[in-house]
Amino acid sequence: MPGRDHEPLLISLKQAQEEHTCLTREVIIEISRSLGVPVSDVFGVASFYSFLSTKPRGRNIIRVCGSVPCYLKKSQMILESVADKLGIRPGETTTDGRFSVELTNCIGACDTAPAMLINDDVHGNLTPRKISRILKSYG
Repeated sequence: MPGRDHEPLLISLKQAQEEHTCLTREVIIEISRSLGVPVSDVFGVASFYSFLSTKPRGRNIIRVCGSVPCYLKKSQMILESVADKLGIRPGETTTDGRFSVELTNCIGACDTAPAMLINDDVHGNLTPRKISRILKSYG
């Protein structure tokens, strides 16, 4: 999969996502042309990394770890609390476009599990009450 030779591509994809919020077909084609990389390669890299998206997402991305260590620390509670508060499940976005929820493999917060990542902010040692307060702070 992507390696060192894809570094300019990854940088371009990250910059484009920051500018456009998602990597549309048009954006992928433009990156393909500007770097001289086949469209299929650009799409392959864009769809491989969970921090890149080819579809619109909310302003705040909630990422919940789905790995075994977090699961054993009751990470399912995070998904249930988010669903209760926001009415969305993994892969969905709130109707107002404020939040999207995604499952990811690891957020590097096993020592504070259960944990979630909202945008670039790690929130650990979660409880339903704490999740509610955290979500309100992103309102």
